[in-house]
Amino acid sequence: MEEHDQRFMKEAINEALRAQEKGEVPIGAVIVFKGEIIARGHNERETRQRSDAHAEMIAIEKACEYMGSWRLEDCTLYVTLEPCPMCAGALVQARVPRVVFGAVDPKAGCAGTLMNLLDDSRFNHRADVRAGILEEECGLLLTSFFQELRKKKKEKKRQKSDLF
Repeated sequence: MEEHDQRFMKEAINEALRAQEKGEVPIGAVIVFKGEIIARGHNERETRQRSDAHAEMIAIEKACEYMGSWRLEDCTLYVTLEPCPMCAGALVQARVPRVVFGAVDPKAGCAGTLMNLLDDSRFNHRADVRAGILEEECGLLLTSFFQELRKKKKEKKRQKSDLF
């Protein structure tokens, strides 16, 4: 399974790079059914100006269209960053049985870091979670993105102060 997980996580990373090209936070996701990618998504919150335009949410919507059902019972979601509460909830609601992610999210991770909504026995569905697949590569995408963003903000601030 490790080999498949890495292969599909690389596809999620490609989606994250697409987000980054648009100036979005580089998070990407793919959904796999019977060994084939049936849906892709990347972060589009800035592009769409929608708080729910997360990579997972976009991929879930596309996968449901592909399957012709809201149930994604035989699918696996691969995502570069640990799902947030909204996305973890959507994965439970969509009945996704397996979730694989790259980097942990210490601020919003709900697949094991802050809590694990995907494995809470109070819900009528649970998902197996596999964490840390290509973790370093996934984490570096985010770290580099935010370092560059801070650098640009600092430069902008400096230019503004030079005017006065």
